[in-house]
Amino acid sequence: MEMDQLELLLVQFLRPDNEARMQAEEHINRLAKDPAIIPSLVYHVRAAHSSNVRQLAAVLLRKKIIGHWMRLTTQVRDSVKSSLLESITMEHSHLVRRASANVMSVIAKHAVPAGEWPDLLPFLFQCSQSAKEDHREVALIIFSSLTETIGDLLKPHFTTLVSVFMKSLKDEQNTCIKVAALKAVGALAGYIDTEAEVLTFRDLIPHVLNVSRQCLRNGNDEVAILAFEIFDELVESPAPILGPSVFAIVQFALEVSSDKTLEINIRYQALQMISWLAKYKPKTLVKHKVVGAILAVVCPLLAEGDNRHDEDDISIDRAAAEVLDTMAMSLPRKHVFPSVFEFSITGFQSSDPSYREAAVMSLGVISEGCFEAMKTKLEDVLYLVLLALRDGEQVVRGAASFALGQFAEHLQPEVTQYYEKVLPCIFTVLSDSSADVQEKAYYSLAAFCENLETEILPYLEPLMGNLLAALESGARHLQETCMSAIGSSAAAAKSAFVPYTERVLNMMKSFMVLTKDEDLPARAHATELVGIIAMAVGRQSIEHVLPAFIEAAVTGFSLDFSQLREYTHGFFSNVAEVLEEGLVQYLPRLVPLALASCSLDDGTAVEIDVSDEEDVENGVKGISSDEDNGDVRKTHNVSVRTGILDEKAAATQALGLYALHTKSAFAPYLDETLKVLKNHAGYFHQDVRLQAMISIQHVLSATEAAFPNYNNQISPQVKHVFDCVMEIYLRALNEDDDKETVSEVCTCIAEMAKNFGYSLMEPYIGQLSEAIAILLRQEAICQQTGESDSDLDDEDSEHDEILMDAVTDLLPALAKCMGANFEPILRQQFDALMKFVRPTRPPGDRTMVVACLAEVAQEIGPAIGPYVDVVMPVVIKELASTEATNRRNAAFCVGELCKNGGEIALKYFKSSLFALQSLFGDGETIDAVRDNAAGAIARMIVAQPQAVPLSQVLHFFISALPLKDDLEESPAVYNCLCNLIFASNSEIRPFIPQLIHVFAQVASSQKESAEVKSNVGRAVSQLLLQYREQMQPILNGLPPEAANALACVMAQG
Repeated sequence: MEMDQLELLLVQFLRPDNEARMQAEEHINRLAKDPAIIPSLVYHVRAAHSSNVRQLAAVLLRKKIIGHWMRLTTQVRDSVKSSLLESITMEHSHLVRRASANVMSVIAKHAVPAGEWPDLLPFLFQCSQSAKEDHREVALIIFSSLTETIGDLLKPHFTTLVSVFMKSLKDEQNTCIKVAALKAVGALAGYIDTEAEVLTFRDLIPHVLNVSRQCLRNGNDEVAILAFEIFDELVESPAPILGPSVFAIVQFALEVSSDKTLEINIRYQALQMISWLAKYKPKTLVKHKVVGAILAVVCPLLAEGDNRHDEDDISIDRAAAEVLDTMAMSLPRKHVFPSVFEFSITGFQSSDPSYREAAVMSLGVISEGCFEAMKTKLEDVLYLVLLALRDGEQVVRGAASFALGQFAEHLQPEVTQYYEKVLPCIFTVLSDSSADVQEKAYYSLAAFCENLETEILPYLEPLMGNLLAALESGARHLQETCMSAIGSSAAAAKSAFVPYTERVLNMMKSFMVLTKDEDLPARAHATELVGIIAMAVGRQSIEHVLPAFIEAAVTGFSLDFSQLREYTHGFFSNVAEVLEEGLVQYLPRLVPLALASCSLDDGTAVEIDVSDEEDVENGVKGISSDEDNGDVRKTHNVSVRTGILDEKAAATQALGLYALHTKSAFAPYLDETLKVLKNHAGYFHQDVRLQAMISIQHVLSATEAAFPNYNNQISPQVKHVFDCVMEIYLRALNEDDDKETVSEVCTCIAEMAKNFGYSLMEPYIGQLSEAIAILLRQEAICQQTGESDSDLDDEDSEHDEILMDAVTDLLPALAKCMGANFEPILRQQFDALMKFVRPTRPPGDRTMVVACLAEVAQEIGPAIGPYVDVVMPVVIKELASTEATNRRNAAFCVGELCKNGGEIALKYFKSSLFALQSLFGDGETIDAVRDNAAGAIARMIVAQPQAVPLSQVLHFFISALPLKDDLEESPAVYNCLCNLIFASNSEIRPFIPQLIHVFAQVASSQKESAEVKSNVGRAVSQLLLQYREQMQPILNGLPPEAANALACVMAQG
């Protein structure tokens, strides 16, 4: 068909007749293979009578022009460009101008970098100054598109562009121009990196706010939402664009979020922006002192009723809860908890049940992030929540039940100490008249029981009575919650759960054969519960009944339900731990199932923000496009089927546990499993990566079992897997953006260093040391927030405790592996470590470093000497800390520094002894602290006996014995005393009566090692030889049981 018939085809394409439309589409696609279609489409963009046809021609032109561009002659390309410029200025239809502008943007992406369109930018700047509003709008549209595609080439014009955009944002006549300017501003933000650009761009922010306020007043919510999207981009930018404007931005967001006259979606956008600020710019919020203002507005929003018709609908109370949670997780705790706690106290006194609900809910929401601060006020917090549990309104009781569950998850171990108060209160609401309250009560019960041990035993019978009754008669969702509670109870009770095992398992049988879609979540929970019970009661109690449940679980894989597969992988992970080698017979069935889940399509979906809405209206999707992936279209959102992700993570974990517990029997599956785990170690979602990091170490263990050392030589297979694992771990340390994953990697490397030693670790020590240094400087990828700590106090410069604990645990592991050779590594890390012990740092930071250095000193011995003068003053000061953990670690560190510090440490003996003595007095109530202080004294006596006034020290030293909590100090303490006895030190004689009683208790202890008891036995025998007359009455005065135990160890010694 000839090109001169193209206009007829375009008209036909727009007809409502589907058959005619399909015919036109077919002919157009055939014509589109010829480059001649480009000038023909350009002609119709300008000359067609109907604006709909001109618009369609422009849309098709955008789709096809890139595929033909390089095949067009220079003359035709120039003609296309000039025609489009004329079309932009002459066209009256807004939609046609927009479509033409998009064509120009596509061409410009290729032509401008090649220097083939020098007239474009001058033309656009001229249009932006035009008196005609249409011209100004089109210029802004094209600037926006160009910035997204060739933004780097526009950087020389940055100041001019900002000036154009600012003038357009001030336009009082045309809303379309303001909208176009807002979009252009958002596109420009992604290319800001220099300080000058930051300062210039900041001038735009007040005008963006003004436009947004005007649009809200005029009811144009869509434009205001666009402004929030721009602010979201500014928040994500690594450049410090917001600066002082953050105060005005937050103020605007708070105005919008609290204005009940506005639509819920615009209020939700405002809250989301605050949440993003808290997540990505927490230090900026602290610096500009807006945290209190945010909390003052957000906390009351929790009291807005949940008016959703569907679970997926947005609601203000939930959005406010998300903000609170993010603030608690991201900001320094001291800025969040006090304000929220004050709100909870005030709100709970309200006569409005919604405010009482919000008061209690707020405490539950922040408990994960503010756990340390909440633990200091735990009694007051629990008093309020337990009071709420008896409130007359069900919403308040439900909130209280939720909060208790959150406390049980996040305020451990301290909250468990209140079990005698909490459990009876939870029992009272298990039979609440409200099904919602009941479900939340069972959730809190499950969470609380999960962390109990023998404490649960007095409550087990009434607890199981309630749970089994609800399981037999409750609705499906309540049954699922009950199963979780039973699982927690079983895990806590362990062997005491055996009497309930048969009944519960019989009930689970009926759930594990359900096949209806609505029943599959219950089947999943039942499968999970059987695995938990197996772990609790042990192999002997359950092995004989497991085969039937294993068969039922395998059958579940034939049902298309991701949650069931996820929970079943978890079930088999538990079974692997219970059966160990007994699982080998099932591996041929289980491993392929896990591998199949690992290879599932994760369902990632990308939604594209199509700049031409008219594309959809006119249905041109059938026309193929030659546009490349760098089109002006912008990725709008990425969504993931999280059920598949959870399944992948569970399957990845299962593979690792199969390898760990079946050892050499896993050999046939090692290669394929390693391949999958290597792939998952680079997976886009952190949950899967985390499990891959753990599992790949288990594969290394299985490889070692399958290919053991020969003549003390590591097998090639083990060496290959070891190297593979280390390469993955090093890449994660340097490149992974998830703190939890990096923490786990540090823990795994520490294990490998202990298990495999220096010979295998040596090639990686340099890279490891550099990665650790970056982590200690808080400059790793996973620690990046785009903000600086330079303007914040040390107390506000918080870090991820779990990550830093893992990093500082890795250093002693390497020290153990390397011995004195570790000293150069310590030298590299030392300054970064010592930043954490500044007086302004939180106690947890200081004790983390003190414990790390104590363990390092223990492993590298005298090589610690050069660091004693810097470390010892800090450690001695820590002995007086108000925190028991700090005192305990400081005592341990003092002992190790004195033991290994040689002559350098001698000058600190006197001050150390003085500080340690206070830990033996009545003021010290923590046994573990006193035990570590005793260990320090013992090490000092052994290292430099002449520097210790024994007659004074032995008095309080021996009075603190026997050790009561930290029996790891036993060898140091008792060997020290025994050595004094073996050396016939005269200063020990006055303390013989006390020593005999101490040694008798050591001999009677079930927890002390045979080596310690043997040494004690020999020491007592020595005393008996030297001081028989003095000794005999003392021995005769011992209780019979103690005397017999002592006699036994004496005979063995």
